[in-house]
Amino acid sequence: MTMEQRIRELLVMTGATFIIAAAVFFFLIPSHAAVSSVSGLAMVLSNFVPLSISGITMVLNVVLLAVGFLLCGHEFGFKTVYTSVLLPVFMGMFEILLPDNGSISGDAMLDVVCYIFTVSIGLSILFNMNASSGGLDIVAKILNRYLHMDLGKAMGLSGMLVALSSAFAYDKKTVVLSVLGTYLNGVVLDYFIFGQNIKRRVCIISKNKEKQICDWILYTLKSGATIYEARGAYDGIARNEIITIVDKHEYQKLMQYVTKEDPAAFVTVYNVSDMRYIPKGRGKV
Repeated sequence: MTMEQRIRELLVMTGATFIIAAAVFFFLIPSHAAVSSVSGLAMVLSNFVPLSISGITMVLNVVLLAVGFLLCGHEFGFKTVYTSVLLPVFMGMFEILLPDNGSISGDAMLDVVCYIFTVSIGLSILFNMNASSGGLDIVAKILNRYLHMDLGKAMGLSGMLVALSSAFAYDKKTVVLSVLGTYLNGVVLDYFIFGQNIKRRVCIISKNKEKQICDWILYTLKSGATIYEARGAYDGIARNEIITIVDKHEYQKLMQYVTKEDPAAFVTVYNVSDMRYIPKGRGKV
């Protein structure tokens, strides 16, 4: 990686961390909801510990960073150190500049919704760069790496414990809001990370139009395809199955073509959230 690329990466990580800090300060803290973040846990602990929210956040991050270094690798660890130090710095800056910060919307539920959508933008940027903002993000990354859980679900699981901890400091309404907000945060985060890049694996069996469909995929859609032999369990007849992986725009075009060309074709579709391959032409000397 060149120096210019490293600087660009650092600037993007700084911007993403600023977005997360703004989401916490302007939306999460006024709502008092403990939603899927170490900042939420810090809010609860601030009722029992004589430290500021930014100070508690820093302490919790240091502990979790040590775990992240050991279990998630040095690259993830170094990037997360940077964002983990930067996050409480931004939080402290907001606390100094706006000491009397209150709810912008005046409604706790609306604050939580705004927080979820804003923080998911910042988190998705960091996760896609193999980084995190520290705290529960590290826990989610560990669950994702070793248990192969979706990051949104991993965030939801760890965040649910934080949400339930709000019962020790706030009323029942805040606890319910924290739990619902944690669930929604996981769903939205998965959408931001995977939803934009999700592809579809389309399997097509056509009795009479196999070649036409395959040629259309290769030469009109400009996509790849693989053909397997499939044998029906009932009649024992062998037929070819065309398999292709397409994005959502290509999928719409493909389904329109197949429906028009062979309405009787047997089609199954699967979502593909990740795909590893070497494009044709690469790797040749």
